[in-house]
Amino acid sequence: MNGIRLFATAGRVLAQLRHDPRSIALMLIAPSLLVGLFAWLFSDQEGVFDQFGGPILALFPFIVMFLITSITTLRERRSGTLERLMTTPLAKSDFILGYALAFGLMALLQAVITVSFAVWVCGLETDGPLWQLGLVAVVDALLGTALGLLASAFAQTEFQAVQFMPLLVFPQIILGGLFMPRDQMPDVLHAISDWLPLSYAIDTINAVSAGDEGWDVFGPLLIVVAFMLGALVLASLTLRRRTP
Repeated sequence: MNGIRLFATAGRVLAQLRHDPRSIALMLIAPSLLVGLFAWLFSDQEGVFDQFGGPILALFPFIVMFLITSITTLRERRSGTLERLMTTPLAKSDFILGYALAFGLMALLQAVITVSFAVWVCGLETDGPLWQLGLVAVVDALLGTALGLLASAFAQTEFQAVQFMPLLVFPQIILGGLFMPRDQMPDVLHAISDWLPLSYAIDTINAVSAGDEGWDVFGPLLIVVAFMLGALVLASLTLRRRTP
């Protein structure tokens, strides 16, 4: 029965998204456009896109899914939809997991489009298999979804949901290893980066780009998955029926 309610929730979310072309465009097209802009910016500097293109693939899906999920979930609460759903046998976990499943399917489609665009249009070269790039992009998008669900539990307005980006997103971008290798950071900042899931996502994408295999790739990725699951649990525990 829980499975039926979970899939029903996911189906309802996907049906809503079908009538929201702006959100669909943001999820499916915006990451590719940003990757293309980055590739164009450094088109005259050989090797720069190959060096940073992989981490960028981990970054943009994460940011986009965080924004979409946090704002969409908050709208559900403010409109009273969640309050009405909670009068049914729908549990908070069904709601959270249903959202995660729906946006997970969108993340899968997003990853296929973005990785394909980066490799075959922008010319990104990597020593590892393309399916691993796609896998990391999907997991990062799911991480953004999970953190977006968590942020929406504490925000009261859409603007407040966006304000969580400096707290949950920007530090991960700065300390994740995109701008400076983490082992070259000051000790305190390196220690902080060890507690940020995007650090391990960038570690994974760098390992794939370098052609590494085994635990070098899947070890950090499992840590990202653990953070994602933890965020989903916290989101289900802190979810409120309605925002005042």
